[in-house]
Amino acid sequence: MPEHYVYVLLSLTDGMLYVGYTSNLERRISEHHRDNSKSTSSRRPLRLIFYECYLSKADAMRREEYFKTSAGKRVLRLMLKESLSAALNCAESEG
Repeated sequence: MPEHYVYVLLSLTDGMLYVGYTSNLERRISEHHRDNSKSTSSRRPLRLIFYECYLSKADAMRREEYFKTSAGKRVLRLMLKESLSAALNCAESEG
């Protein structure tokens, strides 16, 4: 069973992406929403828009590092084009 996750959060405030790694996805996302994360506290509300599961911690961390590069961010924005658009449009209509 996968125990390592790479996840992407979308800030509905500024449209920026946050990429992270965790061994407990549910707990970590909850921490972001409860404001227990310095890196995202000023960027709330956040929406989980993507995650990948890995058996190997090293593989997951390598993927996280890649997604944090310029090329990785470009790939994410291409991969998630419709999801990003839908999430931001939904946030605008709610706000």
